[in-house]
Amino acid sequence: MHYAVQAAIAGFPDRGHAIEELARTDEGFQSLYEDFAAAQAALVHWERSSSSVREARCAEYRELVRDLAVEIEAELDRNK
Repeated sequence: MHYAVQAAIAGFPDRGHAIEELARTDEGFQSLYEDFAAAQAALVHWERSSSSVREARCAEYRELVRDLAVEIEAELDRNK
């Protein structure tokens, strides 16, 4: 299973089957969960950083992860 699919399922464990199905059939959804996984990875990176911009970047990526999670949930709801 692609790491980005796993990241989406980890964020929505009760909707794993629906995520797997959309991942196979919907290119737009594929892009969305890949962006979600990338944003989560970037957040982890910045959380571990000692850079002077660490806090600002963490805040930006937390917001992006939240926004993408909302989009994923909306897409899952549309495809029930």
